[in-house]
Order: sequence, then structure tokens, then C-alpha cells
Amino acid sequence: MAESGCLLTKVLYRKEPGHKNFVIVDAAMNDLARPALYDAYHPIWPLRKSKVGTYVADVVGPICETGDCLAKARPVPRPRPGDVWAVMAAGAYGFSMSSQYNARPRAAEVLVRGKKHWVVRARESWSDLVRGEKIPEGL
Repeated sequence: MAESGCLLTKVLYRKEPGHKNFVIVDAAMNDLARPALYDAYHPIWPLRKSKVGTYVADVVGPICETGDCLAKARPVPRPRPGDVWAVMAAGAYGFSMSSQYNARPRAAEVLVRGKKHWVVRARESWSDLVRGEKIPEGL
């Protein structure tokens, strides 16, 4: 099942301070925990071929935790903000290990068959995140 799914993520920006390159994407360790927990390797492919070549970078999420890393020192296409990448082999454990850490809604799940697709689990909303919370009277 692991090979059956991928996590789509959008490139937010690049950070190139000189000693190391970072690609910051909108997916995070709450969406795919395996790289943060086990240093698991997941191939990362751009949805569109890049014409600007590759470079070595860490692919990180926006949570600002040291473990929020999808790939370390990985040759990747030099991205532009808005590029979409597929983090492969996320099927077996992607959603089942995902969380709402840092008040981040879990991703939608989409079933794709040929050229057709169906949203089988919608992305959570803010009201989904706080549904079970109640403020006691008199507080």
C-alpha cells in the first residue's frame, strides 16, 4: 500500500543562506510523519519538469520544528514558489499517522483512477478542529 499514494505539496519559497539550501513547502511533519520519526526516504518528484536544473537542499515544512523535514540533503529541481511536488510512497501510513499538530488540519484524500478523481475525505476545517472543545460556563 505504501507505493499507492503520494502527498502533494506546494513550494512556498527557497531559503539559501550560503551554507545549506532549504525548500520550504506547505506540507509538514503532521501530514507525513515517517521522515521526521524514522528518517524514512520518500522520493520527491515535481509535477512539471524543471528546466533550471537541480541542486541539493533540505525539503522542510512550515511548522518551525527541527523535525519538520521531509528530505535532507536531497538533489531536487530548483523550484519556484507555487511549484507542486509529489512526495511518493505515502499511501500506507500517510493519513493514518497524520495529526492535527499545531492546529493544522489534516489533508484531503483523493482517489485517482485513470483521468478521473474523487475526494474521498475532505480537508478538515477550523470548525472540525475545535468541534469537541467547550468553554465551561462561568469561566
